[in-house]
Amino acid sequence: MTKLVRTEGENAKVAIRNLRRDANESVKKLVKDKLASEDDQKRAEADIQKVTDKHIVDIDKLIASKEQEIMAV
Repeated sequence: MTKLVRTEGENAKVAIRNLRRDANESVKKLVKDKLASEDDQKRAEADIQKVTDKHIVDIDKLIASKEQEIMAV
């Protein structure tokens, strides 16, 4: 059961990383099209990374709590 929780948690992390990649590509496209500056790109990428890190930590906490819940039963 805990293996299933870890697998689903890892799948959620991969999905978040894919969203981060897509968001960063969108920002790069804006810079390429001259709709945003390189400074804006750096700021946006930093913000995207902060949000990604926050959600990865949240998933790790959920995995840990669910594993403890399963092991308690």
